[in-house]
Amino acid sequence: MPRRSRKPFALAVPAATVILLAGLQAGPASARPAGEPATGKGCGGSTVGEVILGTTHNTTTGRYELDDPGRGHHRTYDMNGATSGNGTLFTDADNIWCDGGRQTAGVAAHYIASVVWDYYRNTHGRSGIYGDGRGSCSRVHYGNHYANAFWDAVSGCMTYGDGADGSGQPVLTIEAGAHEMTHGVTSATAVLDYSGEAGGLNEATSTIFAAAAEFFAHNPNDPGDYLTGERTDLNGTTARGWMDKPSKDGASKDYWYPGIGNVDVHYSAGPAAHFFYLLAEGSGPKDINGVHYDSPTYDGKPVKGIGLSAAEKIWYRALTVHMTARTNYAAARVATLRAAGELYGTDSGPYAAVAAAWAAVNVK
Repeated sequence: MPRRSRKPFALAVPAATVILLAGLQAGPASARPAGEPATGKGCGGSTVGEVILGTTHNTTTGRYELDDPGRGHHRTYDMNGATSGNGTLFTDADNIWCDGGRQTAGVAAHYIASVVWDYYRNTHGRSGIYGDGRGSCSRVHYGNHYANAFWDAVSGCMTYGDGADGSGQPVLTIEAGAHEMTHGVTSATAVLDYSGEAGGLNEATSTIFAAAAEFFAHNPNDPGDYLTGERTDLNGTTARGWMDKPSKDGASKDYWYPGIGNVDVHYSAGPAAHFFYLLAEGSGPKDINGVHYDSPTYDGKPVKGIGLSAAEKIWYRALTVHMTARTNYAAARVATLRAAGELYGTDSGPYAAVAAAWAAVNVK
């Protein structure tokens, strides 16, 4: 069965590829030999805006394809309402993907996949979901008014619905794509169970790297933040989750307690997401990219953040080197402390900050 997020999402040009789109000119089809990599311009709607796309020119058909050779030949398909198979590969006559209609979702999905690829490669040295240099695929227009997005581990495809009936808002954001594709990374590394405390850590890992990828993208249409679901219009809310204080959604937990593994994994993820926010940004009030945060701590003691760059590297190393299928919160603390020690030293500020941030969510 596909891995679907049980919590609908809301969810940019990667930092290394932000350029002035007005200056981009796509070469004529006749000038390109078969299979030559190309660079296109796309219009991906309000959530991502105008973006650069890695494409391939097919001289047999004379058309460009959403097939990104620079990212393992990641391909993007139109499912046209189907719920199985891959559908039809998106193609375009001039490599300027701004025709609107069904193409818009394809552009957004193809771009989001490039953000996720570039984030993991540039930040963590990982090439692709499975770390083997192979691209996956994206599928859009899945089902009939499907109001979510999911990573399908069988096909290796990121899949997006068009949103609930009447919402007019597909689930096509950096956050949604990065969150779900990170489930693939987790399944290829720690293989965290999707139940109990390990399930909460699994969900939190996707939340953590979705936020990190969003900051990495530097997309003016979707600035980085520590919110979840802030870009969808599934039930009228501006955000569905807050990493600085997860309980603001009415169900997630801010702190660990005995028995937390018995609640839904989306809600037991709260302490880990809260830990990561505290590790990166610290406690107390602050404003980041126009969003106000005010993170509390279990023991009332202030926590000083070490910055997103160090925090994300610690969590990634802990996930890929030290966590296993049944890692619980206590073991996650050990794993992140080991990772911090290996990266920065056991007498370092980051190592001490990891211990303080776990204490602040009642994991000791």
